[in-house]
Amino acid sequence: MCHVIVTCRSMLWTLLSIVVAFAELIAFMSADWLIGKAKPSNSEDVDNRTGGSQEPYHPTLGIYGRCTKISHMQLSRRDTLCGPYAENFSEIASGFWQATAIFLAMGIMILCAVAFVSVFTMCVQSIMKKSIFNVCGLLQGIAGM
Repeated sequence: MCHVIVTCRSMLWTLLSIVVAFAELIAFMSADWLIGKAKPSNSEDVDNRTGGSQEPYHPTLGIYGRCTKISHMQLSRRDTLCGPYAENFSEIASGFWQATAIFLAMGIMILCAVAFVSVFTMCVQSIMKKSIFNVCGLLQGIAGM
């Protein structure tokens, strides 16, 4: 019975480790760190398909990406374009955001390494009399700081 509980716990821990690593990666890539005020809608912002006005547009900014509204030539319809505004590290918005990028990238790398190692804990639970769970848990705590 004890072996089944340990196996279920390690499977749950492995699954959650993978989910958290991907969630951190998605948060890093997101352009929704700062969300601007809604832009007032113009008469041009009418949706031609429904005849109603579109949702108000909120410009967004992330660590190195942003979303802006651009106008297309066809029928004055506007669309949102998301992508990087920083082509190199020195173009990131501020020193604080550069530090955030460094620390988040290091944390994500640690979390991905732990998620990778946690898959192997299903078969091997200790190396050189050290519990892999304890070491990986410590690394996850460091990555979460």
